[in-house]
Amino acid sequence: MRSNRATARAGVSLAATLPLLAGALALGIPAAHAADGPGRDTLTGTKPAWATATADKGATSDSSQVSARVYLAGRDASGLAAYAKAVSDPDSASYGKYLSAKQTQQRFGATKAQVAAVTSWLKSAGLKVTGTTQHYVSVTGDVAAAEKAFGTQLHNYTKGKKTYRAPSKTASAPAALDGAVLTVTGLDSAPHKASHQDQLPPPDAVFRNSGPFSSYYGSKTASSLPSAYGKKIPYAVKGYTGKQLRAAYGAGKGTGKGVRVAITDAYASPTIAYDAATYAKKHGDAKYSSGQLRQVLPAEYTKTEECGAAGWYGEETLDVEAVHAVAPAANITYVGAASCYDDDFLDTLGKIVDGHLADIVSNSWGDIEANQTPDLAAAYDQVFQFGAVEGIGFYFSSGDNGDEVANTGTKQVDTPANSAWVTAVGGTSLAVGKNDKYQFETGWGTEKASLSADGKSWTDFPGAYTSGAGGGTSKTVAEPFYQKGVVPDALATANSAAGNRVVPDIAAIADPNTGFKVGQTQTFPDGSQKYDEYRIGGTSLAAPVIAGVQALAQEARGGKPIGFANPSIYAKYGSKVYHDVTDTPTGSELAVARIDFANGIDATDGLLTSVRSLGKDSSLKAVKGYDDVTGVGSPAAGYISSYRRH
Repeated sequence: MRSNRATARAGVSLAATLPLLAGALALGIPAAHAADGPGRDTLTGTKPAWATATADKGATSDSSQVSARVYLAGRDASGLAAYAKAVSDPDSASYGKYLSAKQTQQRFGATKAQVAAVTSWLKSAGLKVTGTTQHYVSVTGDVAAAEKAFGTQLHNYTKGKKTYRAPSKTASAPAALDGAVLTVTGLDSAPHKASHQDQLPPPDAVFRNSGPFSSYYGSKTASSLPSAYGKKIPYAVKGYTGKQLRAAYGAGKGTGKGVRVAITDAYASPTIAYDAATYAKKHGDAKYSSGQLRQVLPAEYTKTEECGAAGWYGEETLDVEAVHAVAPAANITYVGAASCYDDDFLDTLGKIVDGHLADIVSNSWGDIEANQTPDLAAAYDQVFQFGAVEGIGFYFSSGDNGDEVANTGTKQVDTPANSAWVTAVGGTSLAVGKNDKYQFETGWGTEKASLSADGKSWTDFPGAYTSGAGGGTSKTVAEPFYQKGVVPDALATANSAAGNRVVPDIAAIADPNTGFKVGQTQTFPDGSQKYDEYRIGGTSLAAPVIAGVQALAQEARGGKPIGFANPSIYAKYGSKVYHDVTDTPTGSELAVARIDFANGIDATDGLLTSVRSLGKDSSLKAVKGYDDVTGVGSPAAGYISSYRRH
């Protein structure tokens, strides 16, 4: 995902302050609850911000049904956050002294007595316990029972054009539980689901790119097309492959051998093994060894139509092929969620942590910060903290809509990339030249203009904003210690004088106009299903690329896990191990020409010719030093080997 600028900020720690929280939740966990009447402890943040008096439409029917999860705070919630910070900080005596999954659960997990007490309380209120894990107790029941259990009435509120249920005041739990409850989710009925962060076409219908292409950046000039920014421009690349990406990011002879990377998305591609093997063979990547790629999948899937399950197949394919392209000997475990909803993603992340399935976790999905509620933020941060204690690092794509204004009308960042406990990966436009030589990167941000009818100019040049790397300043998460002294004051204090988390932390290739070639089985117009290839981008590409680079770094340090990487990433800031990415690295504006099939597959319905400007990410700017498009920059030669010193 600095120096101490003001006295008021002196107490800010690594732990994220959750949305709208303060005081007892300053560490992101309820170490102490504020009183909520006799014998009750408030579960701060459980009333969503949109549940206002003006939006209140009255009480929810007592007979309406509620499905909720009561997350467990565990034995020592504040100790968990403190230990997670200590083992992740290179300046700490505890750096790298990770615990096993079993040790973590024994030291910080919920006790049997806590689980029994929470279960008894919920049942006594009339709720039915439907499941118990190391992290939560799930329940169902009617509104009346939920109101009795959590000490609040449930009302209906308007949110945009729809109406949802939510607590009329902050939920609470019996004080006799002695802080055993972290939070409760599910009392509000607004959708909590993720979208995959990419520029993927639907995999159930074939998609192809039209040429002409550049084989490497600048190899083919669009000499017959109009100039842009006073010069002729190159055609977009056909799609970089692993060889080019490894050269750009200083892979050297590293392969990632002995390191396991996990990938999380929703659902699972039925053709991933074939597609990944075919792609590796076609592009000179190492052949997968037996067991190198495996899947951990749920017993059943839900909400397949609502979540567009088929649309996630390409996401898994991109992530797997990108990790393998960068770290060809790394083991890859794909862990699929049962749906695109937060509860199922939390289960997936919990599965990785509870079984320590990997040391590095790539996640190419998320939502806007405005849709994140404090209860879910608490649940996510807890699993990230458990991971940090075990030496597991989580990498999240920062989003594909820049400052989100064009998408939502409001300037904001994406979540979970906004968590102070994850590494947020931003995006760049990458130029790899002849002989796989790194030329430059800009921040990823695209403005598009089309060719005029007479072919002599670009209409409304440089055109309209289309997409770009997500970034900016969180409104809800406190400034973490590792960003102090690096992130400029103007960014850190953009939303509060106390300072907030700024996204991203690091960056890699994301622009689909300088993108990655991916191979996937797709459905053709005649109904046949065949393997085919196309160019792809988005921060969905950047996250697995960085995960692959981190696998190489872990290999370089003898296999010792890097864990939560942000303190180490920021400790290297300003050194030559990063490409300091700016929007005009050549001193002038940059653009590429792109030709697309109008129908997405062939020239039957004509071609669309456009110019795509680079480094135009909404209001966000990639500048010298840290910025909210590319963070500290992208990995350069020396980045991987720098981890040997720790």
